[in-house]
Amino acid sequence: MQLSEVMRTTAAIREFTDDPLPDDVLAGILDLARFAPSGGNRQGVRIVAVRDRATRVRLAELNKPATRRYVAQSKAGEGPWNPLTPPGPSAEEIADTPVPPAFTEPVLKAPVVLVVLVDQGTLAATDQDLDRVGLVGGASVYPLIWNILLAARAEGYGGVITTMATAQEPAVLELLGAPSEYAVAAVVPLGRPVRQPTRLKRRTVAEFVTRERFDGEPLQA
Repeated sequence: MQLSEVMRTTAAIREFTDDPLPDDVLAGILDLARFAPSGGNRQGVRIVAVRDRATRVRLAELNKPATRRYVAQSKAGEGPWNPLTPPGPSAEEIADTPVPPAFTEPVLKAPVVLVVLVDQGTLAATDQDLDRVGLVGGASVYPLIWNILLAARAEGYGGVITTMATAQEPAVLELLGAPSEYAVAAVVPLGRPVRQPTRLKRRTVAEFVTRERFDGEPLQA
């Protein structure tokens, strides 16, 4: 599969067949993904490959609190988990919100779940003193996660970046026996897609790229 096709068809995969994802294939995917960049090339990522059923059941449970807020805010017409606006639904309304199976089943049904951790002491967070949510530190971990999904797609597999469990980070670290200096970046279920993606909907280049200034002319493809 050509790189351009991989990039154009790597979708968020949440439904998996019963096909296994053997360790040798998984190791090959990760062997390619490891060439992703990180701040100062410190390579502070640690990945725990989880196949154990009990561990995955617990991870699915840890998804639920953040998912309840996500669903409650979505139903209220809000942008879920937006850092600039507190949720409109009350804590009681959020706690009473049912969790759709789509938020837990990928973790339960994928043949392997990757929990991606990063040593916070290796991050180069140049935006740490700004009065906003930090973003730059993610550049040391998320390129590797995306490389995993690209490499998986090239092998006929797929997955999705999930972050609901990160809201329960201390419990995730305890579950995996990970040190407290690590942060949970994502939980990534991987497996053979029930449906292979062929076409994704995205904005055109001209819709989000401008020349010279934020209000500059659109860059035409």
